[in-house]
Amino acid sequence: MQRFVVGRVSQEKHFLQWRRSLSQLVQNKASLQENDLLLPKMPPFDYSPPPYNGPSAADILQKRKQYLSPSLFCFYNQPVNIVDGKMQYLFDEKGRRYLDAFGGIATVNCGHCHPDVVEVIVKQINRLQHSTVLYLNHAIADFAEALASKMPGDLKVVFFTNSGTEANELAMMMARLYTGCNDIISLRNAYHGNAAGTMGATAQRVWKFNVVQTGVHHAINPDPYRGMFGSDGEKYARDVQDLIDFGTSGHVAGFISEAIQGVGGIVELAPGYLPAVYSSIKKAGGLFIADEVQCGFARTGSHFWGFESQGVVPDIVTMAKGIGNGIPLGAVVTTPEIAEVLTRRNYFNTFGGNPVCTSAGHAVLKVIEKEKLQENANVVGSYLKERLLSLKDKYESKGEFFLPLVHYASSLYCPF
Repeated sequence: MQRFVVGRVSQEKHFLQWRRSLSQLVQNKASLQENDLLLPKMPPFDYSPPPYNGPSAADILQKRKQYLSPSLFCFYNQPVNIVDGKMQYLFDEKGRRYLDAFGGIATVNCGHCHPDVVEVIVKQINRLQHSTVLYLNHAIADFAEALASKMPGDLKVVFFTNSGTEANELAMMMARLYTGCNDIISLRNAYHGNAAGTMGATAQRVWKFNVVQTGVHHAINPDPYRGMFGSDGEKYARDVQDLIDFGTSGHVAGFISEAIQGVGGIVELAPGYLPAVYSSIKKAGGLFIADEVQCGFARTGSHFWGFESQGVVPDIVTMAKGIGNGIPLGAVVTTPEIAEVLTRRNYFNTFGGNPVCTSAGHAVLKVIEKEKLQENANVVGSYLKERLLSLKDKYESKGEFFLPLVHYASSLYCPF
């Protein structure tokens, strides 16, 4: 086990060194302007942002410090003031252009201000910005139908929320209501949100506050590179069965997992892991919740949903981020039978399913299909993976540094 701990520390050391170097490079204006060998020139792009006349980065930073939560942090010692965006590019207050590989934390999957999405949003907001799902409006029904058409099996009922945290909270509650059990199994290194229930399912101490978090057990992470069983998914799955046998009554509400851990470092699950886990969970009367907040919507290229790579069909699927290309929107999709549990009491979400957000989500889905972004993600991601792998013979630190990048490239939703 010691070698895995040492490997992890070494990885973090290399990453911190690389991040510091990158930060210094970005802030070094001379390098940006003069060192053409180090940083190639940006390709031509048929868009120039209008002049910016707003407050400076320094003024904004001062206001943030004075009026916003001290928990907010910025990238770089000298934070970038982003004032404009167009497709794959962002622009700062001085008009400098950046290639956006971050996508608003894996969210802007069609490109900034995609004309098709903007047109639909503007058209809807000029007609009806908000009413309530207690009245009829075609936008929510049309998008729910389109979203259900992308799901396998009997996953046909959609609940709209405002975020991934909300979606996961709702999914966990539904699993507990449906099964009559409280225990949920999650994975170490997982991230599922920052509310009461989802913080319990999250298993990274940096995201967990010291408040009561109950009813969640964390299984060994099936990391195919640093995990103790390598790529043997079935061996990792035995820990889930052990948790059921020794940590619960023998019955559980469910199992929640990302197909590719996003916040945890772009970690793919070991092959064969989910089918083996599902078998144990089903025998214990539980449901499987697939958290597709980060890896859903064709981002992996090979599949539309991350869980499809393991050949399983969940009972509940949660999603957000890429669903709206930056619009606050999330969703839970499940079967008609499971969906019935919310009729036992009143369930209501004031903003979930509002016409502006659902119109935007429907537009995003159409752009993904129209522009074949899944195919493009597969092509671009495969190219990046191939190029990164070609570097492994040149550098000794490939395990600590290059492998996470390769995992990221192989799961990258790069639509441009």
